[in-house]
Amino acid sequence: MAYVITQPCIGTKDASCVDVCPVDCIHPGPGEDGYDEHEQLYINPDECIDCGACEPACPVTAIFEESAVPAEWKQWIKINADFFQEA
Repeated sequence: MAYVITQPCIGTKDASCVDVCPVDCIHPGPGEDGYDEHEQLYINPDECIDCGACEPACPVTAIFEESAVPAEWKQWIKINADFFQEA
């Protein structure tokens, strides 16, 4: 069960979550290729260790454990996973 970044991140990309992630599974972070082209950040579900450090670091409450993603944002589970399939 991974964490998922949802709709409130769009246009924000605060990157506080990137700073606290112990396994560097949130992309594209500041300075990475694609950072300016993407409107939000994404968590790689295959690399996430479910530590939860990112959730309280998010200033716009956009990060949820996969099982706790609000119904209106469930599509972001696939959006996060698809980002890494295309990369």
